[in-house]
Amino acid sequence: MTPWPDQRLLDLFAIDLPVIQAPMAGATTPAMVIAVSAAGGLGSLPSAQYAPAELRAALDEIRAATARPINVNFFCHQAPRPDAAAEARWRARLAPFYAEAGLVPPPGPAGAARAPFDDGFAAVVEEYRPEVVSFHFGLPADDLLARVRRTGARIVSSATTVAEARALAARGVDAVIAMGAEAGGHRGSFLDPDMATQAGTMALVPQVADAVGVPVIAAGGIADGRGVAAAFMLGAAGVQVGTAYLFTPEAKLPPLHRAALARAGDDNTALTNLFTGRPARGVVNRLMRELGPLSADAPAFPTAGAALAPLRQAAEAAGRDDFTNLWSGQAAALARATTSAELTRALAAGALDCLRRSRGGSRAML
Repeated sequence: MTPWPDQRLLDLFAIDLPVIQAPMAGATTPAMVIAVSAAGGLGSLPSAQYAPAELRAALDEIRAATARPINVNFFCHQAPRPDAAAEARWRARLAPFYAEAGLVPPPGPAGAARAPFDDGFAAVVEEYRPEVVSFHFGLPADDLLARVRRTGARIVSSATTVAEARALAARGVDAVIAMGAEAGGHRGSFLDPDMATQAGTMALVPQVADAVGVPVIAAGGIADGRGVAAAFMLGAAGVQVGTAYLFTPEAKLPPLHRAALARAGDDNTALTNLFTGRPARGVVNRLMRELGPLSADAPAFPTAGAALAPLRQAAEAAGRDDFTNLWSGQAAALARATTSAELTRALAAGALDCLRRSRGGSRAML
Protein backbone atom coordinates (compact mmCIF):
# COMPACT_ATOMS: atom_id res chain seq x y z
CA MET A 1 0.00 0.00 0.00
CA THR A 2 1.39 3.41 -0.96
CA PRO A 3 2.34 5.72 1.93
CA TRP A 4 1.19 8.73 -0.10
CA PRO A 5 -2.38 10.02 0.27
CA ASP A 6 -2.64 10.46 -3.51
CA GLN A 7 -0.84 8.06 -5.88
CA ARG A 8 -2.04 9.59 -9.14
CA LEU A 9 1.04 11.66 -9.98
CA LEU A 10 3.41 8.77 -9.27
CA ASP A 11 1.41 6.57 -11.65
CA LEU A 12 1.02 9.29 -14.26
CA PHE A 13 4.74 10.09 -14.51
CA ALA A 14 6.07 6.63 -13.53
CA ILE A 15 8.19 8.12 -10.74
CA ASP A 16 8.89 6.94 -7.20
CA LEU A 17 8.68 10.24 -5.30
CA PRO A 18 6.09 13.01 -5.85
CA VAL A 19 8.76 15.69 -6.12
CA ILE A 20 9.31 17.69 -9.30
CA GLN A 21 12.38 19.87 -9.59
CA ALA A 22 11.29 23.16 -11.13
CA PRO A 23 12.76 24.04 -14.54
CA MET A 24 14.78 27.20 -13.83
CA ALA A 25 16.24 28.77 -16.96
CA GLY A 26 19.83 29.83 -16.44
CA ALA A 27 20.24 27.83 -13.22
CA THR A 28 19.12 24.28 -14.00
CA THR A 29 21.79 22.05 -15.51
CA PRO A 30 21.59 18.59 -17.08
CA ALA A 31 23.45 17.34 -13.99
CA MET A 32 20.58 18.54 -11.80
CA VAL A 33 17.97 16.84 -13.98
CA ILE A 34 19.93 13.59 -13.94
CA ALA A 35 20.37 13.64 -10.17
CA VAL A 36 16.70 14.35 -9.39
CA SER A 37 15.34 11.74 -11.79
CA ALA A 38 17.85 9.13 -10.65
CA ALA A 39 16.77 9.78 -7.05
CA GLY A 40 13.17 8.95 -7.95
CA GLY A 41 11.72 12.41 -8.53
CA LEU A 42 11.12 14.20 -11.83
CA GLY A 43 14.01 16.26 -13.14
CA SER A 44 12.98 19.17 -15.36
CA LEU A 45 15.05 20.72 -18.14
CA PRO A 46 14.20 24.35 -19.06
CA SER A 47 14.40 24.67 -22.84
CA ALA A 48 14.02 28.46 -22.80
CA GLN A 49 17.75 28.72 -22.18
CA TYR A 50 18.57 26.76 -25.34
CA ALA A 51 18.31 26.88 -29.10
CA PRO A 52 17.05 23.57 -30.56
CA ALA A 53 20.57 22.32 -31.32
CA GLU A 54 21.70 23.11 -27.76
CA LEU A 55 18.59 21.41 -26.37
CA ARG A 56 19.47 18.26 -28.30
CA ALA A 57 22.96 18.28 -26.79
CA ALA A 58 21.55 18.67 -23.27
CA LEU A 59 19.08 15.84 -23.83
CA ASP A 60 21.85 13.62 -25.21
CA GLU A 61 23.79 14.21 -21.98
CA ILE A 62 20.77 13.38 -19.83
CA ARG A 63 19.72 10.29 -21.78
CA ALA A 64 23.28 8.96 -21.64
CA ALA A 65 23.18 9.13 -17.84
CA THR A 66 19.65 8.03 -16.91
CA ALA A 67 16.68 6.22 -18.41
CA ARG A 68 14.35 7.55 -15.73
CA PRO A 69 11.45 9.86 -16.70
CA ILE A 70 12.28 13.51 -17.29
CA ASN A 71 10.33 16.69 -17.95
CA VAL A 72 11.21 19.18 -20.67
CA ASN A 73 9.77 22.65 -20.15
CA PHE A 74 8.94 25.33 -22.72
CA PHE A 75 7.70 28.93 -22.70
CA CYS A 76 4.47 29.79 -24.54
CA HIS A 77 4.64 33.58 -24.68
CA GLN A 78 3.87 35.54 -27.81
CA ALA A 79 7.03 36.86 -29.46
CA PRO A 80 6.86 40.66 -29.05
CA ARG A 81 6.49 43.02 -31.97
CA PRO A 82 9.00 45.87 -32.33
CA ASP A 83 7.86 48.84 -30.23
CA ALA A 84 10.13 51.86 -30.61
CA ALA A 85 8.11 53.97 -28.18
CA ALA A 86 8.28 51.37 -25.42
CA GLU A 87 11.99 50.90 -26.00
CA ALA A 88 12.55 54.67 -25.80
CA ARG A 89 10.63 54.91 -22.50
CA TRP A 90 12.68 52.10 -21.01
CA ARG A 91 15.98 53.60 -22.11
CA ALA A 92 14.94 56.94 -20.64
CA ARG A 93 14.27 55.30 -17.27
CA LEU A 94 17.69 53.64 -17.37
CA ALA A 95 19.58 56.73 -18.59
CA PRO A 96 20.51 58.01 -15.09
CA PHE A 97 22.08 54.67 -14.25
CA TYR A 98 24.15 54.76 -17.44
CA ALA A 99 25.27 58.31 -16.71
CA GLU A 100 26.25 57.39 -13.15
CA ALA A 101 28.30 54.42 -14.39
CA GLY A 102 29.88 56.37 -17.26
CA LEU A 103 28.50 53.90 -19.80
CA VAL A 104 26.97 54.38 -23.23
CA PRO A 105 23.65 52.55 -23.78
CA PRO A 106 23.78 49.85 -26.48
CA PRO A 107 22.44 50.99 -29.86
CA GLY A 108 19.35 49.58 -31.57
CA PRO A 109 16.28 47.75 -30.29
CA ALA A 110 16.49 44.93 -27.80
CA GLY A 111 16.48 41.37 -29.11
CA ALA A 112 14.37 38.56 -27.70
CA ALA A 113 16.44 36.37 -25.37
CA ARG A 114 13.89 33.57 -24.85
CA ALA A 115 12.08 31.80 -27.67
CA PRO A 116 8.53 30.42 -27.37
CA PHE A 117 7.61 26.85 -28.25
CA ASP A 118 7.59 26.49 -32.04
CA ASP A 119 8.11 24.00 -34.88
CA GLY A 120 11.80 23.64 -34.07
CA PHE A 121 11.18 22.74 -30.45
CA ALA A 122 8.28 20.46 -31.39
CA ALA A 123 10.67 18.54 -33.64
CA VAL A 124 13.03 18.01 -30.69
CA VAL A 125 10.14 16.64 -28.60
CA GLU A 126 9.20 14.28 -31.44
CA GLU A 127 12.79 13.09 -31.71
CA TYR A 128 13.59 12.58 -28.01
CA ARG A 129 10.08 11.76 -26.70
CA PRO A 130 10.48 12.96 -23.10
CA GLU A 131 8.02 11.37 -20.70
CA VAL A 132 6.67 14.75 -19.56
CA VAL A 133 6.45 18.08 -21.40
CA SER A 134 5.50 21.13 -19.36
CA PHE A 135 4.67 24.67 -20.43
CA HIS A 136 4.84 28.10 -18.83
CA PHE A 137 2.58 31.04 -19.74
CA GLY A 138 -0.26 28.80 -20.90
CA LEU A 139 -0.19 26.27 -23.73
CA PRO A 140 0.97 26.41 -27.36
CA ALA A 141 -1.32 26.49 -30.39
CA ASP A 142 -3.51 23.45 -30.97
CA ASP A 143 -1.42 22.07 -33.83
CA LEU A 144 1.80 22.22 -31.80
CA LEU A 145 0.09 20.76 -28.74
CA ALA A 146 -1.25 17.89 -30.85
CA ARG A 147 2.28 17.08 -32.02
CA VAL A 148 3.44 16.83 -28.41
CA ARG A 149 0.46 14.68 -27.45
CA ARG A 150 1.16 12.23 -30.30
CA THR A 151 4.58 11.48 -28.82
CA GLY A 152 2.87 10.03 -25.74
CA ALA A 153 4.24 12.70 -23.42
CA ARG A 154 2.24 13.73 -20.38
CA ILE A 155 1.36 17.41 -20.72
CA VAL A 156 1.50 19.83 -17.80
CA SER A 157 1.22 23.59 -17.41
CA SER A 158 1.17 26.21 -14.66
CA ALA A 159 -1.88 28.04 -13.34
CA THR A 160 -1.81 31.01 -10.98
CA THR A 161 -5.60 31.26 -10.66
CA VAL A 162 -8.54 28.85 -10.62
CA ALA A 163 -9.67 30.28 -13.96
CA GLU A 164 -6.31 29.44 -15.50
CA ALA A 165 -6.48 25.91 -14.07
CA ARG A 166 -9.91 25.39 -15.61
CA ALA A 167 -8.65 26.71 -18.96
CA LEU A 168 -5.75 24.26 -18.92
CA ALA A 169 -8.01 21.34 -17.99
CA ALA A 170 -10.37 22.25 -20.83
CA ARG A 171 -7.48 21.85 -23.27
CA GLY A 172 -6.66 18.39 -21.98
CA VAL A 173 -3.59 18.71 -19.76
CA ASP A 174 -2.70 15.65 -17.70
CA ALA A 175 -1.86 17.66 -14.57
CA VAL A 176 -1.95 21.27 -13.40
CA ILE A 177 0.76 23.08 -11.46
CA ALA A 178 -0.98 25.38 -8.96
CA MET A 179 1.60 28.15 -8.60
CA GLY A 180 1.15 30.23 -5.47
CA ALA A 181 2.36 33.80 -5.16
CA GLU A 182 5.26 32.65 -2.95
CA ALA A 183 7.03 30.95 -5.87
CA GLY A 184 10.34 32.28 -7.15
CA GLY A 185 11.07 33.16 -10.76
CA HIS A 186 8.52 33.93 -13.44
CA ARG A 187 4.83 33.73 -12.73
CA GLY A 188 3.01 31.30 -15.02
CA SER A 189 0.14 33.75 -15.57
CA PHE A 190 -1.56 33.79 -18.95
CA LEU A 191 -5.11 35.03 -18.31
CA ASP A 192 -4.82 37.56 -15.49
CA PRO A 193 -1.87 39.99 -15.45
CA ASP A 194 -2.92 41.61 -12.15
CA MET A 195 -0.29 40.61 -9.62
CA ALA A 196 -2.18 42.31 -6.78
CA THR A 197 -4.84 39.58 -6.83
CA GLN A 198 -2.57 36.53 -6.96
CA ALA A 199 -3.36 33.88 -4.34
CA GLY A 200 -0.85 32.14 -2.11
CA THR A 201 -0.26 28.41 -2.29
CA MET A 202 -2.43 27.55 0.72
CA ALA A 203 -5.45 29.33 -0.78
CA LEU A 204 -4.84 28.33 -4.39
CA VAL A 205 -4.12 24.59 -4.19
CA PRO A 206 -7.37 23.38 -2.60
CA GLN A 207 -9.47 25.58 -4.87
CA VAL A 208 -7.69 24.24 -7.96
CA ALA A 209 -8.02 20.68 -6.65
CA ASP A 210 -11.76 21.23 -6.32
CA ALA A 211 -12.03 22.81 -9.77
CA VAL A 212 -10.24 20.26 -11.99
CA GLY A 213 -10.30 16.48 -12.25
CA VAL A 214 -6.61 16.00 -13.02
CA PRO A 215 -3.80 15.74 -10.44
CA VAL A 216 -2.65 19.05 -8.97
CA ILE A 217 1.00 19.87 -8.32
CA ALA A 218 1.60 22.50 -5.63
CA ALA A 219 4.32 25.09 -6.20
CA GLY A 220 5.41 28.09 -4.18
CA GLY A 221 6.83 28.33 -0.66
CA ILE A 222 7.79 24.64 -0.45
CA ALA A 223 11.37 23.97 0.63
CA ASP A 224 11.20 21.13 3.15
CA GLY A 225 9.16 18.07 4.08
CA ARG A 226 6.63 20.12 6.04
CA GLY A 227 5.68 22.02 2.89
CA VAL A 228 5.34 18.80 0.89
CA ALA A 229 3.10 17.26 3.56
CA ALA A 230 1.00 20.43 3.71
CA ALA A 231 0.53 20.33 -0.07
CA PHE A 232 -0.91 16.82 0.19
CA MET A 233 -3.21 17.88 3.00
CA LEU A 234 -4.48 20.69 0.72
CA GLY A 235 -5.35 18.25 -2.06
CA ALA A 236 -2.19 18.16 -4.16
CA ALA A 237 -0.81 14.91 -5.60
CA GLY A 238 2.76 16.20 -5.69
CA VAL A 239 4.94 19.29 -5.45
CA GLN A 240 7.22 21.34 -7.66
CA VAL A 241 10.21 22.82 -5.83
CA GLY A 242 12.52 25.44 -7.27
CA THR A 243 14.43 27.72 -4.90
CA ALA A 244 15.65 24.90 -2.64
CA TYR A 245 17.43 23.35 -5.64
CA LEU A 246 19.36 26.60 -6.16
CA PHE A 247 21.36 25.71 -3.03
CA THR A 248 22.68 22.51 -4.60
CA PRO A 249 26.07 22.17 -6.31
CA GLU A 250 24.32 21.17 -9.54
CA ALA A 251 22.78 24.65 -9.86
CA LYS A 252 24.56 27.09 -12.18
CA LEU A 253 24.53 30.42 -10.36
CA PRO A 254 26.88 33.40 -10.22
CA PRO A 255 28.39 34.07 -6.77
CA LEU A 256 26.32 37.23 -6.30
CA HIS A 257 23.10 35.26 -6.74
CA ARG A 258 24.22 32.62 -4.25
CA ALA A 259 25.05 35.37 -1.76
CA ALA A 260 21.61 36.92 -2.24
CA LEU A 261 19.94 33.56 -1.61
CA ALA A 262 21.88 33.21 1.63
CA ARG A 263 20.25 36.40 2.93
CA ALA A 264 16.82 35.83 1.38
CA GLY A 265 13.91 35.64 3.79
CA ASP A 266 10.17 36.01 4.01
CA ASP A 267 10.32 39.80 3.77
CA ASN A 268 12.92 40.73 1.15
CA THR A 269 11.67 39.25 -2.11
CA ALA A 270 9.19 40.88 -4.47
CA LEU A 271 7.52 40.38 -7.83
CA THR A 272 9.22 42.48 -10.49
CA ASN A 273 8.97 42.90 -14.27
CA LEU A 274 12.09 45.03 -14.61
CA PHE A 275 14.52 42.32 -15.66
CA THR A 276 12.53 40.58 -18.41
CA GLY A 277 9.19 42.36 -18.90
CA ARG A 278 7.13 39.70 -17.07
CA PRO A 279 6.55 39.48 -13.31
CA ALA A 280 9.01 37.22 -11.52
CA ARG A 281 9.91 36.92 -7.84
CA GLY A 282 13.43 37.71 -6.73
CA VAL A 283 15.48 39.21 -3.91
CA VAL A 284 15.03 42.98 -3.80
CA ASN A 285 18.02 44.94 -5.11
CA ARG A 286 18.76 48.52 -6.16
CA LEU A 287 16.93 48.45 -9.51
CA MET A 288 13.79 47.08 -7.88
CA ARG A 289 13.91 49.66 -5.09
CA GLU A 290 14.45 52.64 -7.36
CA LEU A 291 12.28 51.81 -10.39
CA GLY A 292 9.66 49.39 -9.21
CA PRO A 293 9.52 46.61 -8.44
CA LEU A 294 6.76 46.66 -11.08
CA SER A 295 6.84 49.34 -13.78
CA ALA A 296 4.68 50.05 -16.82
CA ASP A 297 7.84 51.30 -18.54
CA ALA A 298 9.42 47.84 -18.75
CA PRO A 299 9.10 46.63 -22.38
CA ALA A 300 7.44 43.36 -23.38
CA PHE A 301 8.89 40.01 -22.34
CA PRO A 302 11.62 39.00 -22.92
CA THR A 303 13.24 42.20 -24.22
CA ALA A 304 13.73 44.25 -21.05
CA GLY A 305 16.99 42.58 -20.10
CA ALA A 306 18.97 43.63 -23.15
CA ALA A 307 19.19 47.28 -22.15
CA LEU A 308 20.21 46.23 -18.64
CA ALA A 309 23.07 43.98 -19.77
CA PRO A 310 25.91 46.60 -19.76
CA LEU A 311 24.77 47.93 -16.38
CA ARG A 312 24.64 44.43 -14.95
CA GLN A 313 28.07 43.53 -16.31
CA ALA A 314 29.70 46.65 -14.85
CA ALA A 315 28.02 46.28 -11.46
CA GLU A 316 28.89 42.60 -11.16
CA ALA A 317 32.51 43.33 -12.06
CA ALA A 318 32.51 45.70 -9.07
CA GLY A 319 30.94 43.04 -6.83
CA ARG A 320 27.43 44.52 -6.78
CA ASP A 321 24.10 42.91 -7.67
CA ASP A 322 22.31 46.22 -8.46
CA PHE A 323 21.07 45.07 -11.89
CA THR A 324 21.13 41.28 -11.52
CA ASN A 325 17.93 39.23 -11.48
CA LEU A 326 18.16 37.33 -8.17
CA TRP A 327 15.28 34.90 -8.54
CA SER A 328 14.11 33.42 -5.25
CA GLY A 329 10.90 32.25 -3.61
CA GLN A 330 9.71 33.34 -0.18
CA ALA A 331 10.85 30.13 1.56
CA ALA A 332 14.55 30.37 0.69
CA ALA A 333 15.49 30.60 4.36
CA LEU A 334 14.16 27.04 4.83
CA ALA A 335 16.53 25.59 2.22
CA ARG A 336 19.73 23.79 3.14
CA ALA A 337 22.91 23.22 1.14
CA THR A 338 22.87 19.63 -0.12
CA THR A 339 22.98 17.75 -3.41
CA SER A 340 20.00 17.58 -5.76
CA ALA A 341 19.60 13.84 -5.16
CA GLU A 342 19.77 14.21 -1.38
CA LEU A 343 17.31 17.11 -1.44
CA THR A 344 14.81 15.10 -3.49
CA ARG A 345 14.93 12.19 -1.06
CA ALA A 346 14.86 14.47 2.00
CA LEU A 347 11.75 16.31 0.78
CA ALA A 348 9.91 13.02 0.37
CA ALA A 349 11.16 11.47 3.61
CA GLY A 350 10.36 14.58 5.62
CA ALA A 351 6.86 14.71 4.15
CA LEU A 352 6.15 11.07 4.95
CA ASP A 353 7.31 11.62 8.51
CA CYS A 354 4.98 14.61 8.88
CA LEU A 355 2.07 12.70 7.37
CA ARG A 356 2.63 9.71 9.67
CA ARG A 357 2.77 11.94 12.75
CA SER A 358 -0.33 13.77 11.56
CA ARG A 359 -2.25 10.51 11.18
CA GLY A 360 -1.05 9.35 14.60
CA GLY A 361 -2.13 12.63 16.18
CA SER A 362 -5.54 12.41 14.56
CA ARG A 363 -6.10 8.90 15.96
CA ALA A 364 -5.01 10.06 19.41
CA MET A 365 -7.63 12.78 19.36
CA LEU A 366 -10.48 10.35 18.57
